[in-house]
Amino acid sequence: MTLTTPAPATPDRAARPDRRPWFMLAVLLLGQFMALLDVTVVNVAMTDIRTDLHASGAALQLVVSGYTVGYAMLLITGARLGELFGRRRLFVTGVVTFTVCSLLCGLAPGAGFLIVARIAQGAGAALMMPQVISVIQAQFTGAARAKALSAYTAVISVAFVAGQVLGGVLVGADLFGTGWRPVFLVNVPIGVLVAVLAVKLLPGSVAKAGRRLDLAGLAIAVPAVVLAVLPLVLGHETGWPAWTFVSMAVGALLAVVFVVVERRVADPLVDLAVLRIRGVAPGLATLATGVASYGGFLFCVSLHLQSGLGKTAMAAGLAMAPGGIVFGLCGFFWNRLPRRVHGWLTPCGYVGSAVAYALLGLGSDGGTLFFVALVLFGLSMGPAFGSLMVNALTHVPLERAADVSGLLTTTLQLGQVVGVATFGSLFLTLAATSSATALTTTMTCAAALLLAGAGLSLRR
Repeated sequence: MTLTTPAPATPDRAARPDRRPWFMLAVLLLGQFMALLDVTVVNVAMTDIRTDLHASGAALQLVVSGYTVGYAMLLITGARLGELFGRRRLFVTGVVTFTVCSLLCGLAPGAGFLIVARIAQGAGAALMMPQVISVIQAQFTGAARAKALSAYTAVISVAFVAGQVLGGVLVGADLFGTGWRPVFLVNVPIGVLVAVLAVKLLPGSVAKAGRRLDLAGLAIAVPAVVLAVLPLVLGHETGWPAWTFVSMAVGALLAVVFVVVERRVADPLVDLAVLRIRGVAPGLATLATGVASYGGFLFCVSLHLQSGLGKTAMAAGLAMAPGGIVFGLCGFFWNRLPRRVHGWLTPCGYVGSAVAYALLGLGSDGGTLFFVALVLFGLSMGPAFGSLMVNALTHVPLERAADVSGLLTTTLQLGQVVGVATFGSLFLTLAATSSATALTTTMTCAAALLLAGAGLSLRR
């Protein structure tokens, strides 16, 4: 009888790194990119949607903001649901919901149908997005985690700009005479691909024994976020009527009630004790200032390029693309810099970005100084944002990943909403007289906010 044994692995094969986690990360980030893209991709299609669906101005505003409102409703909840019912299950559920709703948006027969589909689309994104950070925390450690988080931040920076460019290209192409509809339909094949690959590549998990969903916290968190976000996204369009201020006040009151409830329940929706973990609280505060200024920057500069300088939506998106690309590259490769400077990347990057904002105001004519400022912003904010994410999450234990993920994604989204609402309202008010003056003023205010963020980043 002859015994056969498997041939020993060759040295090259034995040393070959396991690429499965990186393929998994690519799938997660593709889903994240798709969800973030839809925040801005619809902006350039507004004129066509108004004409085709005979939509009113308020309806158009809801088409844009409905996605944000739906997203905000489940932001905090998404991470906890992933921990309780499995991150793969929640990610795939979110992708499928997002994809189906994208199809419904693309086939919408009227404005009301489109608004409802956009809200549901945002809810799907809210189930999907928090799982990305949670999986990164669970599946990557050390230098690999830093690299994965750098890729995460790079996708965030590029997606918002890419949405404006892609939206302009698709609307301008008018594929098969469908006008604005490919802006949503393009998500369908991508979403199907992401869902299929996620089922194969994401690790499965089961519900934690003895843990239950905090229904009391959920019942307070959802209306609190909606009541705070809705007036921010609709306030300027509606002229800031009394209900917007009442809504924000009630939302703030519910937020306080939420904190009180979460401190008393056995299984809170968000364990606020994570804020005592080294780096988390100052990291989230610094992140909030950076995201708020970035959201205002994208909104105001895009408006100035179109309404002030007369560029088309696609031309405006392309004008901002170089800065976005530099942002993404620097946000991914920042850890190649010497380790001794890593602790200073965020404060120095925020200061550099503040200088870039000031230069944007001075170069409001769209000339050379304008583009130099955009590139300087990418060079500064890319490393700052990438290192900030790593430093804020370095000391978070795996069992707290869901709590921090919920707080992180909420900070990212609400920070952007607040930035667009505050800086956008200021810009639109001043732009009635002069778009150049409006840009200079808003960018000066955004620079001041970044300098405050630089100070917060020094508190570790």
